Amino acid sequence: MPELPEVETIARGLANRVTGDEIETVWLGEKPEPLKSTPQEILAALEHTRIEHVRREGKHIVLDLRGPKGTPDDARQWIVHLGMTGRMLVAEAYTEVEKHTHAIAKLKSGRELRFVDPRRFGRLSVTQPGQGFKGPGTEPLDISLEDFIVLFKGRKTPIKSALLNQKLLHGVGNIYADESLFRAGIRPLRQAGRLKPDELKRLHTALRHVLREAIKLGGSSVSDYVGADGEKGFFQLKHNVYLRTGEPCRKCKTPIKRIVLGGRGTHYCPKCQK
Repeated sequence: MPELPEVETIARGLANRVTGDEIETVWLGEKPEPLKSTPQEILAALEHTRIEHVRREGKHIVLDLRGPKGTPDDARQWIVHLGMTGRMLVAEAYTEVEKHTHAIAKLKSGRELRFVDPRRFGRLSVTQPGQGFKGPGTEPLDISLEDFIVLFKGRKTPIKSALLNQKLLHGVGNIYADESLFRAGIRPLRQAGRLKPDELKRLHTALRHVLREAIKLGGSSVSDYVGADGEKGFFQLKHNVYLRTGEPCRKCKTPIKRIVLGGRGTHYCPKCQK
């Protein structure tokens, strides 16, 4: 599933290509799973609008739109969650439409903005004029150290599970939780509420550094993820533990271990992480 760096990369790519363009008409496929809003709501909210901005909110892509009236109270949003295999593609209208395409927004420029999702875990929704979308948790790239420490105070869950809790920090997923815990030298099974302030300080720093480095490298292409331009990311070449089970730790040469925690594969170095 695309995580914060991948979604940020896609949102930036879309922003560069479609900001200022206008959505003229929208086609929706027959599969109901991707539609979190009704087809009628989606068509009414998207058609005849101008794309003002494209940005990320947690793991969601948000297209800020201006309706035909062009007034501030005519603003609405298209919210895209990519799920496991979702992609947002900017394509010329004459190019072949891929199988598993569930939505096509025809743009005034002659291009099309297409949502493709083979496994149909992605979700499309809209907000109506006067409403606004906000992610469920705190933005991990912006949170202060003080607020970060408070976030985990008294929590009895493992720190890896706490990092994946979108109501706490939205956007952090399996890859970047594992990589951040490695850089901070903290085992994923440690109880979040028992971590010392200096350990949380290391984790706060590591998490932000990992996310920013991954964004710079276009995310991690470990499955079928590609950016808005179809290019793969490169952060997977920097992974220290994720999907490196049995391979030597890059720091101490101890084999990387894998456990299942909360149903998620979790990777760590038993020597470097305490």
